[in-house]
Amino acid sequence: MTTGAVRAPLSRDRLIGAAMELADAEGISAITMRRLAADLGVEAMSLYHHVPGKELLLDGLTEAILAEINGAVAARVQADDDWRTALRHRCLAAREVMVRHRWAPGLLGSRSSIPEGLYPYYEEILATMSRAGLSYHLSHKAIHALGTMVLGFTQELFSPASDGGSMDEAATEAEFATMAAVLPHLTAMVASEVHDNEEDPLGWCDSQNEFEFTLDLLLDGIARAARN
Repeated sequence: MTTGAVRAPLSRDRLIGAAMELADAEGISAITMRRLAADLGVEAMSLYHHVPGKELLLDGLTEAILAEINGAVAARVQADDDWRTALRHRCLAAREVMVRHRWAPGLLGSRSSIPEGLYPYYEEILATMSRAGLSYHLSHKAIHALGTMVLGFTQELFSPASDGGSMDEAATEAEFATMAAVLPHLTAMVASEVHDNEEDPLGWCDSQNEFEFTLDLLLDGIARAARN
C-alpha cells in the first residue's frame, strides 16, 4: 500500500503564506480568492473560514510584511548602536524586505487604516531617539522627514505601479524627448537617471545608492538639529 504526501491543513497562516508566494511571483494584482484556492488545491469557499474576504487577506499580508521587517531589524540593529546608526540600520533592514517583496510598498500605501503593527514599530523608533536625548519635538520632525524610508522605500511623486512595479522606461524617455525643447533640464536628468529594473528594484529611480544618499542626508540633518 502506498501512502501519498500528507497535505498541511488549511489555516490563516498557510493562506497568507500562499498569497505572499503568489505576489512574489506575479505581483499583488494576481491575488484572488479563486486563484489562491486553486494553488492550495481547495474549494474557494473554504478560504472564507480563515480569511473572510480579500481585503482582510491583504491586511494579513501587511502584518506579515511588518513582522518580516521587525525580524530583519532585530537581526541588524545592535544594542550598542548609537541612535543614528540604529535608525540607519533599521531603514536598510526594512529595505531588504521591500526588495524581496517588490509589491509591498504599493500594498502598504493602499491600506485604508493604519496597520496595528506600525504602532509598536514607531514606538521603537521614538524610543531610540528619546534614549539619545532627542526631544519629542525633534523626533516628530525626524519621523516626518524620514517618511517611508523607515519602512524601506521612498514615496515617488509619480508611482509607476501600485504593486511596486516599474515604469515603462522606453515610453517615459520617448515622452520626455518630445518635450526636450521646453524642458531641457528635466529631459537631461531623466536621460541620465533612468535605470534598468535590476538596479532599481522598487521603481524607475529608487536605486540602493539613491536610497542611502537620501537616508544619510536626512540623518546628518537630524543630527545637526540635535546638536543645536
